[in-house]
Amino acid sequence: MAVAALLPFGLGALAASPAGGSGSTAPVYKWVDSNGVVHYGDSVPAEYAQTEHSVLNNQGVEVGHLDGRKSTEEQAAAAQIAEAAKRRTQHDQFLLSTYTSMKDIERLRDERLEQTEGQIKASSIYVDTLSARLGALQERASHFKPYSSEPNALRMPDDLAEELVRTLNETHTQSKALEVKRHEQADMRAQFEADIQRYRELTSTPRS
Repeated sequence: MAVAALLPFGLGALAASPAGGSGSTAPVYKWVDSNGVVHYGDSVPAEYAQTEHSVLNNQGVEVGHLDGRKSTEEQAAAAQIAEAAKRRTQHDQFLLSTYTSMKDIERLRDERLEQTEGQIKASSIYVDTLSARLGALQERASHFKPYSSEPNALRMPDDLAEELVRTLNETHTQSKALEVKRHEQADMRAQFEADIQRYRELTSTPRS
């Protein structure tokens, strides 16, 4: 027997079923169908057996619960949430075991950022040097074919062409590396600020 949208005060009557001539109570199940309608009954229809439902006693109190079978997407989302929570807990433990105060984090932040800033400055100087060399090579190449429009211009020497290509490639490579380093510096600064904020939250809340 299954009763659709049965009100809770009817659960006691629904749950009472004779067994061998003596009164006994059978569990009452609660589930929601595909239309969102709540049902109560002494069994769950087969099409809803794998969906979320509850088991109630004759007083209407939930005494059991079965989670519905999750879809692949729901399982993946739940796994991601669990993994994120695990990483957060591990990072909290790292912060509390590594630093004794916020000043420790700030000191390390300043040291790391200063070190990175030095690397960025050195890379910037190198890129500027490459750019200047490239400009000089391009100026020389402009007097040769195919860059010169002069009818009697000579073909560019092989060594000049090779150096031009090599310097151009190196300039592009080092410029990209410099941009990556700047992004790393920004990410590092943001991570330290987040760590400082999180450490403040962890240490301002009494731990049991």
